[in-house]
Amino acid sequence: MALGFLGAGNMGEAMIRGLLSAKLRSPEQVVVFDAAPGRGEELRRRFGVAVARSVEELLRDCDTVVVAVKPQVLPSVLAGISQDAARGKTFVSIVAGAKVALFGKALGEGARVVRTMPNMPALIGMGSTGIYFPPGLDAATRQEVLALFASLGTVAVVPGEEMLDAVTALSGSGPAYAFLFLEALADGAVRAGMARAEALLLAASTLEGAARMVRETGKHPAELKDMVMSPGGTTAAGVAALERGAFRATVMDAVLSAWQRCRELSG
Repeated sequence: MALGFLGAGNMGEAMIRGLLSAKLRSPEQVVVFDAAPGRGEELRRRFGVAVARSVEELLRDCDTVVVAVKPQVLPSVLAGISQDAARGKTFVSIVAGAKVALFGKALGEGARVVRTMPNMPALIGMGSTGIYFPPGLDAATRQEVLALFASLGTVAVVPGEEMLDAVTALSGSGPAYAFLFLEALADGAVRAGMARAEALLLAASTLEGAARMVRETGKHPAELKDMVMSPGGTTAAGVAALERGAFRATVMDAVLSAWQRCRELSG
């Protein structure tokens, strides 16, 4: 049976690209419906996927549907799906702040719902996805969803749905924080006289290398930081400047602010 996408913005496209690259589905086994004029045809030309003309057609053709619409339009989208059409289907939500109960109320007990939160690096197969499986979900559905998101990068299953708000604030929003930090690193080098192109290249490779060291060595970031900091050296001076600027607290506050906003969206 085909895999459907209800909504296909940047994240939906990232997932399509990832699952096709991993050969989890052939293009003909992926069906897209997007309300934006021309979006479905754009993805058909790019990936060879099928395009549904309506939500009803999408549900007829697909047993599993990835719900990838904006949070603001989700209630109206769900209101347009009958419980009869939803019965026996699996809905995989990537909608920030949308609780499983919201889907259950709209779609009925006959629908299976999985809540997830992937992030933008899924576009290049280096995503991070948090997944919440409601109690009682069958093993086959779990495996299907895990395989789908494993094709996009790293997967973490959380024990409680409320933890997905923290996942959203950390890895969902995290790439934006990282891009901002990367830009600031490069700007600092430009102030010191480096050409911007080289500064951006080195800043990006530095962050990528640092992240890989954490994962591959298993060492705590603080331990790795101390390995770089020589007594009285240049790194110690730079770290001291970050500490004077309350760098850690500012980053922690950013995550907490995003977490609070996610909780507001989820009601």
